[in-house]
Amino acid sequence: MSAFLSRLRGDGAAIPPAPPLRTIALAGLGGFLAIAVVAGLAEGSSLALLLGSFGASCVLVFGFPDVPFSQPRNVVFGHVLSSVVGLACLTAFGPHWWAAGLAVALAIMVMMALRCVHPPAGSNPVIVFLTAPGWGFVLTPTLAGALLLVAVALVYNNLGRAGRYPKYW
Repeated sequence: MSAFLSRLRGDGAAIPPAPPLRTIALAGLGGFLAIAVVAGLAEGSSLALLLGSFGASCVLVFGFPDVPFSQPRNVVFGHVLSSVVGLACLTAFGPHWWAAGLAVALAIMVMMALRCVHPPAGSNPVIVFLTAPGWGFVLTPTLAGALLLVAVALVYNNLGRAGRYPKYW
């Protein structure tokens, strides 16, 4: 037991350095613009386009745009696949605690197997179990919202920073 408890102290690595203030400000502005665009279009069109998991997507897409989790294929396919898995589990098994856990597990596995892991999308099955939407949820808000978020990221990340976005499709 003491060996296990000693593992909880970690490796003793240093905390990563803070990014430059400009990088922090640009990431925050990108997240603001993306959510404002998606929420504004949702309000103007009376369509559901916004998911809570999109806020976490913005952390990755604007704060860490070069990592694999932030690439467009990961954002779009990760969200869509996770919502589909959540809806399939809800439909097949009903709104049970164990089915919600199974849905998250399967979403992780599907994203990993298809090489489109996007960690914020792991919350989509939970959102599905909390709200019990119909299958239209895959199109709106999931697909439409993820595509809008990526569209903003494509423009913003190529105007506001030196690197290219995306790294791959």
